[in-house]
Amino acid sequence: MKLPRSIMMRVLGVLLLVYIGFVGVIWWSMQQPPETFGRVMSHMPVPAVFVLAPFETLWIHARAGKLHPGEVAPDFALIKVDKSERVQLSALTAKQPVVLVFGSYT
Repeated sequence: MKLPRSIMMRVLGVLLLVYIGFVGVIWWSMQQPPETFGRVMSHMPVPAVFVLAPFETLWIHARAGKLHPGEVAPDFALIKVDKSERVQLSALTAKQPVVLVFGSYT
């Protein structure tokens, strides 16, 4: 039994809208703080996210940042490793250059 063309087009249209909504929710969640992103992703069907959506491309664009070479980094404060005090980035850059390393060399 062959489906009429109009029904087939409606079904494809609905599937396309569902796909766009699915990828849109993933994209929106990637723009949010890590807690929100984790909460949204915990409700997603994991294989579908990585197979159906261009996850890596979305992630790279969502987390690219808006700074360009030569611009001043946003100011923030971090607690020292020994938890003795908070250090403000703006206080350090006035004295000497600062290098931030996010990761591990072990």
